[in-house]
Amino acid sequence: MPWINPDLPFDAQIEDFLTETERMGRSGLLHHWVMVRPWDGALLGLIGFDRVTRSGKAVWNLGYWVRSSEQQHGFARRAIDASLCWLGEAEKSSVELKVDPHNPAGRSTVMRTVREWRGERCLDGDSAITVAGVRTPHECHLVTIGPGLGPE
Repeated sequence: MPWINPDLPFDAQIEDFLTETERMGRSGLLHHWVMVRPWDGALLGLIGFDRVTRSGKAVWNLGYWVRSSEQQHGFARRAIDASLCWLGEAEKSSVELKVDPHNPAGRSTVMRTVREWRGERCLDGDSAITVAGVRTPHECHLVTIGPGLGPE
């Protein structure tokens, strides 16, 4: 997971993440799911929404992580589409997707989502995100979700 700091104890970071996820999830401020391979229960990745946005235009921020051994199999694409559809069932809103421009696989996934969901680049939302303890600039993109909206 990109936010893990390798210089700090792993167990404590996971414990803090799970505690915050449960607390904020109960209040509707974030939603997280695990991606699991159905035939053997292997953890493939995580996907979730939170309210930590930078653009001033979006209500939600979408983040995801796919285990390196499971990348390039379409898991992120399918999870992103399913979660955007789920969140958009209730009402129309905007969602930020952030990506490191130097991560070709991640950028390809985000650009496909932006293209198929008819989104746009949002320079106002660009920001640095901590990845493995290092602040890394990320591009911001917006997609609009809601009833009747979805990928082309």
